[in-house]
Amino acid sequence: MAIKKHLAVTSLLGASFAALGQESFIVEDLKVEGLQRVALGAALTHIPINVGDQVDTYTVSKTIKSLYKSGHFDDIEAYRDGERIVFKVTERPTISSIEFDGNKDIKDEQLSESLNQQNIRQGEPLDRTVLDSVEKGLIDFFHSIGKYNAKIDLEITRLPRNRVRLKLNFDEGDAASIRQINIVGNELFPDEELLNLAESKQDLPWYMFMSSDRYQKQTIEGDLEKIRSYYLDRGYLRFNIDSTQVSVSPERESVYVTANVTEGEQYMVKGFDFIGDLLGREELIKSVIPLKTGELYNGSVVTSSEEFIKSFLARFGYANAEVRTIPEIDDENKEVQLTLSVDPGKRVYVRRIDISGNQNTADEVLRREMTQLEGAWLSNQNLERSKLQIQRLPYMESVEFDVTPVPGIDDEVDVDFTVKEQSAGSFTAGLAYGSYYGLQFNIGVSESNFLGSGNQVSFNINTSRGSESVSLSYTDPYFTPDGVSQGSSIFYRNYDASEFSLIDYKSKSYGLGTNIGFPINANNRVNFGIRWIEEELSDLAEYEQTRVLRETFLDPENPDAGFEFTKFELSTGWSRVTVNRGLFPTAGSRQSLNLTATTPNSDLNYYKVNYNSRFYWPISNDHRWVFSTRAALGYGNGYGSTNGFDQVLPVQEFFRITEQELRGFDRNTILPRAVVRAPQNIPGTTLPDGTPAGSIGGAEEFDTLRLAGRIGGNAKAVAGMEMIVPTPFLDEENTSSVRTSFFVDAANVWDTEFNVDRYQNLQPDERARLDDYSDPSRFRVSTGLSIQWISPMGPMLISFAYPLKEQEDDDTKTISFNISNTF
Repeated sequence: MAIKKHLAVTSLLGASFAALGQESFIVEDLKVEGLQRVALGAALTHIPINVGDQVDTYTVSKTIKSLYKSGHFDDIEAYRDGERIVFKVTERPTISSIEFDGNKDIKDEQLSESLNQQNIRQGEPLDRTVLDSVEKGLIDFFHSIGKYNAKIDLEITRLPRNRVRLKLNFDEGDAASIRQINIVGNELFPDEELLNLAESKQDLPWYMFMSSDRYQKQTIEGDLEKIRSYYLDRGYLRFNIDSTQVSVSPERESVYVTANVTEGEQYMVKGFDFIGDLLGREELIKSVIPLKTGELYNGSVVTSSEEFIKSFLARFGYANAEVRTIPEIDDENKEVQLTLSVDPGKRVYVRRIDISGNQNTADEVLRREMTQLEGAWLSNQNLERSKLQIQRLPYMESVEFDVTPVPGIDDEVDVDFTVKEQSAGSFTAGLAYGSYYGLQFNIGVSESNFLGSGNQVSFNINTSRGSESVSLSYTDPYFTPDGVSQGSSIFYRNYDASEFSLIDYKSKSYGLGTNIGFPINANNRVNFGIRWIEEELSDLAEYEQTRVLRETFLDPENPDAGFEFTKFELSTGWSRVTVNRGLFPTAGSRQSLNLTATTPNSDLNYYKVNYNSRFYWPISNDHRWVFSTRAALGYGNGYGSTNGFDQVLPVQEFFRITEQELRGFDRNTILPRAVVRAPQNIPGTTLPDGTPAGSIGGAEEFDTLRLAGRIGGNAKAVAGMEMIVPTPFLDEENTSSVRTSFFVDAANVWDTEFNVDRYQNLQPDERARLDDYSDPSRFRVSTGLSIQWISPMGPMLISFAYPLKEQEDDDTKTISFNISNTF
């Protein structure tokens, strides 16, 4: 029977070690017992002993330590069996699953990532020592956010086949509140002024439920930096935060924060200069940076000067420029000389631009929007402009880019653009309901990114109460490589104005047109267009405002016939777009100015001018709070004369107001009314046979007036303000499709050709029926809440509005909505 001699037993988890003495022997064989998951070959790589080696107790001890370092084993024993060494191992259990329970401040994804970085993941062996350090790190995290009573219970459940289920049970407890923040050493500024800078709040009363006095270490550190910046921005160059103490109450429910500061005195800027390479533009940079000699030192101004120089150099390809300000402080005279050290580094070039995320849109459609080109030097200005121009495309939801250095080359980078597309149109065949148009039927195709080409195609058939239309249009935004656009359209429309709270008339028209647009720069364009239109106007009743139009074109032999017109419209326009997104922008503006006029050889001679603008100003850094204003102005009139009458703006071209422009009022309700003036008839003398001899007109002062439906006017003004706010109870990923805002709207339409003095000789009760429809000051105003949603069913707009200023015969509407459905 073989005599087994115990060489050594050692374990980092508490196993014992016993020496057999100092004798050595020649190894004839090696054996490893207990392997399950670990391959024998993998284990032998950690055993620095070969057959034929002479070993002793020290050699075996080093071998056991090497096996432990492999991370595969919980326990290791070594035996001598004759001239053979036997290693008996117990493998670490494999993690079968990891579960979390009770965690609120740390999400499951964050915990999994943290464990993954420590190689604690499903399928890996369980290292208890690493797990203990992770547990300690999590406790430190909870302490940093004020949860001093937080506990973590590590539950390990053994499973068959040497597996374990790992479960971390969290008892986070309540966060400690900041009972008091003390600033010691401040004499120039009172505590209240400094603490108002801080995000952290102390000992808040119960009614300040919208604020938080919860302690968080990072927030406190940020607040102290704000205080430091406050002093540095006011010239206190020697200001210092000497120490910070955080004391926890015995019950661990509140903390006391004390900051000891030294304020120092104010310093003036004696002068500033540059060292390094400014690419020969030293005088230009010196004249535009905000640093000024003879002024108080200002830390923010110094930082902004550094950032300006970096940004300026980055425009010319020096993307890694370093700018450092070296102060030379004269404590005796309380002055500081600033030296800005500039190292532009190497000019960086773009090797390759990659685009990902565009499933439908062709690469060339996105690349033609870029001002940053491959092979050119890297320009942060061109990168940001490229991102902005792609993001303005209506079929792009978001755009991001990353700049990655090329390995082994210090002056080349790759740029990766990642885009997220959104629906650019759809095939529609369905029903829609609007609070104004009522039930509608539509069928058609509308696509802003036709076959991924970036071209716009639209074909629609729409029917609703009082309106039928068919239209087909096509626009190529890059008709030429340099951004000249070209579009064409054809349409047919049948319109009954009486169905839209307007006067009685019907209009039937059809036509076709084309337009071309030229880019001036990245933000500005001009457009030119021409349209041919055939129009028929029928059932037009005789009103004061339509009198000139009727008398100009009326056929005396057939007074009940309609009017037929041939028109050739010329248009020109300018647009400026600087918004940061095509859908729901949060910064920038949109402005446009358009002039449309018929040619002199048209039956109707008129012109119309329209101006529209919308501005967005973000209030918060995350652009969730945004202030917006809008304005629209319009004016039109006739020119020339026909059949002895001066041409006027025809009634079918009058301006009207939509529900979206003035919420809280029914559509077309604020327009000027049509006026019907009727003479007072006096019966004639009766003939001898008793038959009446007719009647004769009475004096004009006895004419009667009747107000008919709304008619509109030749001038229009719309204005509005909105405060865009975060939508409550909405996940961040859905904020791009929902917008909530509080608004104030104001609008008016008036008729500059209406002359109320023509009715001054009427009887007072008749004159009292009239308002001055030429008065531009008759504005209506409303306020309310608006919710816009790009829903799966289609665009939805819901408004809750209350009129602030209205006229006696206006029709108001508290709630308005529009929703469409496609299938």
